[in-house]
Amino acid sequence: MDSKRLEKVNKLILKELGEIFQTELRPAVPSLMITVTHVNVTSDLSYAKVYLSIFGVDDKKKVVEEVGQNSKAIRGLLGNRIRHQIRVIPELRFYEDDSLDYIENIDNLLHQ
Repeated sequence: MDSKRLEKVNKLILKELGEIFQTELRPAVPSLMITVTHVNVTSDLSYAKVYLSIFGVDDKKKVVEEVGQNSKAIRGLLGNRIRHQIRVIPELRFYEDDSLDYIENIDNLLHQ
């Protein structure tokens, strides 16, 4: 499959999942903010690794697990949004994106 096509699919899923987390899932826990930072779809479009940046909670791994347990419902919401653009909706696997924590740690060390 063409890599430009995969890039377009990655960006489409990133945009739509971001909107799903901000509009449809945010009212459930208003103090929690989940941002989709990166999406990586396999070449056969069967799986998508979705990296989440989570703010407003101390136990981020627990939030990622809860989102992972609801992945079928989230996939359904995604399918309703992009069903006319992609024939196969990939299975979603969620991971924590800790790059911002890493950057903050390095910044704190540099300021000491």
